[in-house]
Amino acid sequence: MRISGTMCTRTAALTAMTVILVAGCGGGADDGGGGASGGKNSSGSAQRAGHSASPTADPTRIPEVGDALQSRIPAGSRQVVAVYGKGEDSADATVVLYTRAAGEGRTWEKQRSWPAHNGKRGWTVDHREGDKRSPVGVFTLTDAGGVLPDPGSRLPYAQGAAFAAPHYWPKTHWHDFDYVIAVDYNRVKGTSPIDPTRPEGRRKGGSIWLHMDHGSGTSGCVSLPKSGMEYLLRTLDPRQRPVVVMGDKAHLAS
Repeated sequence: MRISGTMCTRTAALTAMTVILVAGCGGGADDGGGGASGGKNSSGSAQRAGHSASPTADPTRIPEVGDALQSRIPAGSRQVVAVYGKGEDSADATVVLYTRAAGEGRTWEKQRSWPAHNGKRGWTVDHREGDKRSPVGVFTLTDAGGVLPDPGSRLPYAQGAAFAAPHYWPKTHWHDFDYVIAVDYNRVKGTSPIDPTRPEGRRKGGSIWLHMDHGSGTSGCVSLPKSGMEYLLRTLDPRQRPVVVMGDKAHLAS
């Protein structure tokens, strides 16, 4: 079921959500680190990665993902967004969408890839509020939204001005949240991405999203070009149980 119109019906709720938004994903005025990825596409990165680019790679597994995270991908999932971080302390990444056919199909096929960014300080397996690192792991993708109207999202989409980045942020960041997909890290599934509820407590952070790229690292989210966000919104299907597998290459491969 698609959510349309404004996200909330209560002004107080919108205010609380906006506070979470400002403190959470996307970064503030100091978000200048990381730099653009310089055209590092996933194909080139895979060729440099070693065995995963080899013809003997197992097509039933997501490339460059080891047993620890591979085993956490739900058996019924047929859409995986893989975020390949360049390094543990790097803000550069590549996002790749893999899909597999219904029925007997077990082979993952690469559909699209985009240059991307992650937390400006890199990655962590123990994310904390304000650490400027993206959490490593496998997370479901169930909800989307943004400042702009629904572009044809298959995920429930909440639209409204409460998503807008504060204008005391650099102008380059003002469109970060035109489109967002919530990563189900420390949040309640089935709610707007700006719902403030944190089941594991505020110390564990939250508001980890896929969102629009501004050319450098984020406060913990993963950012990619507008074309990539539009494609994912129109492609990710709740019936296919989409997940994101994200981390730096060393943690992904472990």
